[in-house]
Amino acid sequence: MRKLQKVFIANRGEIALRIIRACKDLGLDSVVAHSEADAESLPVRLANEAVCVGPGPARESYLDQTALIEAAVRTGADGVHPGYGFLSENADFAARIEAAGLIYVGTQPEVIRLMGDKAAARRQAVKAGVPVSHGTEEPIADPERALAVARQIGFPLLIKAVAGGGGRGMRAVHEEAGLRESLERASAEASSSFGNGAVYLERFLSPVRHVEVQVLGDGKRVVHLGERDCSVQRRHQKLLEESPSSALSPGLRQHLVESAVSLAANVGYRGAGTVEYIVDASRQECFFIEMNTRIQVEHPVTELVTGVDLVAMQLRIAAGEPLALRQEDIRFSGHAIECRINAEDPRKGFMPKPGRISACVLPSGPWVRMDSHAYEGYALPPFYDSLIGKLLTWGEDRPQAIERMRRALAECSIEGIPTTVPFHQQLMDNEDFLAGRVHTRYVRETLYAGHPMQSML
Repeated sequence: MRKLQKVFIANRGEIALRIIRACKDLGLDSVVAHSEADAESLPVRLANEAVCVGPGPARESYLDQTALIEAAVRTGADGVHPGYGFLSENADFAARIEAAGLIYVGTQPEVIRLMGDKAAARRQAVKAGVPVSHGTEEPIADPERALAVARQIGFPLLIKAVAGGGGRGMRAVHEEAGLRESLERASAEASSSFGNGAVYLERFLSPVRHVEVQVLGDGKRVVHLGERDCSVQRRHQKLLEESPSSALSPGLRQHLVESAVSLAANVGYRGAGTVEYIVDASRQECFFIEMNTRIQVEHPVTELVTGVDLVAMQLRIAAGEPLALRQEDIRFSGHAIECRINAEDPRKGFMPKPGRISACVLPSGPWVRMDSHAYEGYALPPFYDSLIGKLLTWGEDRPQAIERMRRALAECSIEGIPTTVPFHQQLMDNEDFLAGRVHTRYVRETLYAGHPMQSML
């Protein structure tokens, strides 16, 4: 680890705290960036150093590339870890970090750029032999051409932003009459969200599961660490993740992980990444969605079933160490579940409700993990994501992991703000969830069917 002795963390919240802890385990110093709104945050308290990079709004702090890089250089950091969100998949940011003589704790800028373009990523997937759903290989803007192509693909179909994510710039179109308007809206939303209005068309499959494969590479060799099922969602935002997926046959699981490794190896991937798929469980078919070139929110699920510290692996690989794991070294044990605890009100369409936490008792005990930056008296700023923490349990099998999650959720007491704890408690007793009968639209179409808030999901 000679090249990497001090790590600058260009992020906040629980992921900043997670990186600080990985640095401590490896004997590295950490410097955390923070906005004025995060001056009293737990990462600021626990890092070796902290530096303010701007006011509360993200565009003036956590998205200010110049301020972040200048702070990293000024504090004598050797490398920069972007976490997830914010600039974690910004190829220009990664390139600027390297141009400043610092180590970027992530994959190569050119790979971020390639896989961040969904149309280009689809072409790369085809090249690597990864299954993709029927759709366009290039962006499409002309409504008449889009109509002609849509007729070839067939309805329903999806319009998806080339630079998209989180459901922004995406529209489902069920008939020809709505194509032109949906094309315009998706393009406008993509332009507003990502600065790129390019969109493409893809066959719409429903109901489907959302399954992703964790990979690690050192630029020369790639291994997988199994899959995570992220099908419990609302508005394309994940609420719960688990591993392994109950939707996969042994044959489909093998196909999934092998294709993920093939894609990552094909681009010379370095660091931690995730290859995402939709899965038709009834037909046991899978199709590539995208590749996320960063650590995922739900990475602890994989850590619990493999025993591999993914953030430490990121740091080691960034420092120039070859990948220490061989595929045959990775052992999978039991079942893990992660519930995202957000400052949101499930009774009001999961509306974010930031505020001050008046009392806080976080769960613990055997086979329970809580990754959180929350504490009693902490005020969640209104500028950022509503995530309070990630509650995880492990069991020898899925029923045991669920039973332990019931216990952990009952111990989780966060007062002063609404949270998604009651939603997860409801889910843990839901017959469909217990039987593994969920899909990406399950929360909206089944769990909240007929609910006044259904249209908001």
